[in-house]
Amino acid sequence: MTDQHQADKSPVIAVLAGEHSGDLLGAGLLKSLRTTYPNARFIGVGGPLMQAEGLHSLVPMDDLAVMGLAEVITHLPRLLAHRKHIVQQLTQSKPDIFIGIDAPDFNLPIARRLKALGITTMHYVSPSVWAWRQGRIKGIKKSVDHMLCLLPFEKAFYDEHGLPATFVGHPLADDIPMAWSQADARTELGIAEQEKVVGLLPGSRAGEIARMGPVFLQAAQRLWQQNPQLCFVAPMISEARKTQFAELQERLAPELPVTLIDGQARTVMAASDVLLLTSGTVTLEALLIKRPMVVAYRFSWLSYQLMKRLFKAAYFSLPNLLAGKAIVPELKQEETQPQRLAAELTQLLDTPPPQLHEQFSAIHEQLRCNASTLAAQVVINYLSKK
Repeated sequence: MTDQHQADKSPVIAVLAGEHSGDLLGAGLLKSLRTTYPNARFIGVGGPLMQAEGLHSLVPMDDLAVMGLAEVITHLPRLLAHRKHIVQQLTQSKPDIFIGIDAPDFNLPIARRLKALGITTMHYVSPSVWAWRQGRIKGIKKSVDHMLCLLPFEKAFYDEHGLPATFVGHPLADDIPMAWSQADARTELGIAEQEKVVGLLPGSRAGEIARMGPVFLQAAQRLWQQNPQLCFVAPMISEARKTQFAELQERLAPELPVTLIDGQARTVMAASDVLLLTSGTVTLEALLIKRPMVVAYRFSWLSYQLMKRLFKAAYFSLPNLLAGKAIVPELKQEETQPQRLAAELTQLLDTPPPQLHEQFSAIHEQLRCNASTLAAQVVINYLSKK
């Protein structure tokens, strides 16, 4: 099929993201698809970034943004109602292809229903099936025609199990430069060059800030008491999360000199000497910006009881998973005590690991593949056969 013939087509492309990181991935994918299909119609679920690329969102994306097994159970009636509505709408629209972005427990059942109707289905961002609940591969194969993998070891897993998959690299590795000037980041934020800066990133969801915010603030308080010259900066994804964190600080660490920044998480990371982070995509951003970090996470009690019986991987943070060894401190559940976090941060401030920057750079190069273009090309290859 010629490029002109493709451009003249107006495919209906369904794309469904369930949280901010998926919205970011989806926006890059839609932008790349638009270069080949300028008249494409995008429907599904997405946030402001995907909507800016032309997506018609069937339900508010924020309604789907829950994390942890216990949290999903709490919100199950609402999630099931949304899923039913989405399936009905997509069944009527008959898209040429469906692409679920992350959120596998929500997206894969939708994909399975659509695949049964003869609609081509893809999943962008592999579920962590290689780490836990490996039996899910049978259901994934019944739901998905092709898996778009962000991490290099994921494609090998799917090859082993007979599911077509492509390693496309990670869009964050494309977006983030190989070197990000700390001096420039500090100028942008109004932080003096000589300051010692600790970046606090307790999460983007209300539940994460409720669980991680107090221990992060208490750890920061300990650090500051040991070294009053330290400067603390915390980027907040929204006004609601900023208010939530500010209220915690007022209650738990009112004297702590922490500056809350609207957005600009990457700039905050680049400006920092060390970072205290919740586990998740933000740890990959920190790796790509190449700053020393301590990774911490607390699940709700029920989520953790279920997870610890099913989780098979040696590590839970992306830097360590990608390196295949422990290159950053990671702490979970009862390990995430203020004194322990403060001690790990002090160690990084006093003695930064000499090989860390080199290790981060090697991973960055491996993941830097022009992911949105590669992912779009896989989609285009399927559409061109229709």
